Amino acid sequence: MATTATAAAATATAAATVKPTISFISTTRLSSLSPTSHHFNKLLSNLLKTIPKPLQLTQSKNPLSDIIRETTKNSDKNSLNFNDENDKPREECGVVGIYGDSEASRLCYLALHALQHRGQEGAGIVSVHDNVLQSVTGVGLVSEVFSESKMEKLPGDMAIGHVRYSTAGSSMLKNVQPFVAAYRFGSVGVAHNGNLVNYQALRAELEENGSIFNTSSDTEAVLHLIAISKARPFLLRIVEACEKLEGAYSMVFLTEDKLVAVRDPFGFRPLVMGRRSNGAVVFASETCALDLIEATYEREVYPGEVLVVDKEGVQSLCLMSHPEPKSCIFEHIYFALPNSIVFGRSVYESRRVFGEILAMEAPVDCDVVIAVPDSGVVAALGYAAKAGVAFQQGLIRSHYVGRTFIEPSQKIRDFGVKLKLSPVRAVLEGKRVVVVDDSIVRGTTSSKIVRLIKEAGAKEVHMRIASPPIIGSCYYGVNTPSSEELISNRMSVEEIREFIGLDSLAFLPLDSLKNLLGKDSPNFCYACFSGKYPVEPKGKVKRVGDFLDDGLSGSMESIDGGWLQGTRNQKDVGNITLNWKQGINSSQVI
Repeated sequence: MATTATAAAATATAAATVKPTISFISTTRLSSLSPTSHHFNKLLSNLLKTIPKPLQLTQSKNPLSDIIRETTKNSDKNSLNFNDENDKPREECGVVGIYGDSEASRLCYLALHALQHRGQEGAGIVSVHDNVLQSVTGVGLVSEVFSESKMEKLPGDMAIGHVRYSTAGSSMLKNVQPFVAAYRFGSVGVAHNGNLVNYQALRAELEENGSIFNTSSDTEAVLHLIAISKARPFLLRIVEACEKLEGAYSMVFLTEDKLVAVRDPFGFRPLVMGRRSNGAVVFASETCALDLIEATYEREVYPGEVLVVDKEGVQSLCLMSHPEPKSCIFEHIYFALPNSIVFGRSVYESRRVFGEILAMEAPVDCDVVIAVPDSGVVAALGYAAKAGVAFQQGLIRSHYVGRTFIEPSQKIRDFGVKLKLSPVRAVLEGKRVVVVDDSIVRGTTSSKIVRLIKEAGAKEVHMRIASPPIIGSCYYGVNTPSSEELISNRMSVEEIREFIGLDSLAFLPLDSLKNLLGKDSPNFCYACFSGKYPVEPKGKVKRVGDFLDDGLSGSMESIDGGWLQGTRNQKDVGNITLNWKQGINSSQVI
């Protein structure tokens, strides 16, 4: 972070630059004039000329009628909005950036397919053609948002893309990215994965200095900071803007001639770099996206690093002096695909070993090991192999289930879970069953799954969870319930076992997880397990799913993230000096 003096100077400069000086041609009170008079119109015209022009942001291309129609449909008394699957933490989004390929937007489209698990309710791509940024965004899956005709609107050899997860209401889309903004030095597009914990303060300061916000997204604050910066060239405007950000951000920016990737100093969210055989450079949230478009993984974007790609090549700069990394451990527990390499580690291997540890530290006599698909499968395989017990598919997942269903008038118990998961009686009947899952959040879905297994004839049901108990909300780009809703924050393990209806329950011990990570253990964030936050949330913190305004408008009052409890003990990370002037090596070409 910038020093106090630097921040004060930047604020003063921004105020002098952006805040208008309003002067009236007459001392006549506006309220005393007739709205139809010539004098009134002249005064009003002069006043309007002094109002600063807001950033011009592109919004979702989805018609409002689609939102209204979907909301109306979901309000039917016989419909069911299926939210059982939301009893899991949810990654907010995934990002992609491609430079130097004539089919950049189509490759971006495919990469977003590979990242679809990171966000299923909104997608967008921005490309550059003839120095103009073209944008297509929309509601739904990648395959639903983009068609051949829309892809034809995205020519060029540079592109960025974004997939987003949202939960507010039954069908409301919030702020679909990438955003594109026009400002005095040109245009810039941005796709952001993460969450800024100082968004409220940033927005208040920007609005005080004359900025006008079009959305309720913290990503827009980044664009405003870039727009008011006096630094040249564009790269240093990004650096100056990022000095004011606190929290999690893995971002890709697109201008008329550059692709820029940046990662926050703690490295909360993943961002990797790869290269295609034709030399095209690719950035993505996970390596699975690189695999699909035949790009070779080179390395991570380091915490606190800015990578700039243009016709001169790839330049690496130190964004700021950064503390000990705090990468999100839940990427390995749940978010990332098993075939990805995240934070330099195989996700598959991590989950397999999680299962092995559970088998060693919480053994139980059993006849069969099953998983809650799909996220619990790899850990269950590890548990079964170490326990010497057969792994079988005791639960079959339907991959064709939407979010809303017509429910029969006679209620079916656990209807949502039964649509999603089907027990296999031949595997479960008369057996002592160990069921492995990645996590327990509220506990509601777990109790329904256990009922399904018992109704299929299981003699005993033992649950093993391949993560420690979740006791704290995440403020770094993950959608988690409030702490009051987290079952492990309210109950002991024994109380949870009784609530869910299990014969036994065990979680992956936090100490065992840290021992597995070895010397890398201090480089991960465990805030959701410990309640100790590397970057302390301040005031009213935005979380995914807190907005109902669809990004069409939004005020500070629309932020319903909940005030943080003052009694929570949080880790003091001290004062960190962030100075882009230190460690810049702008001539380094990778």
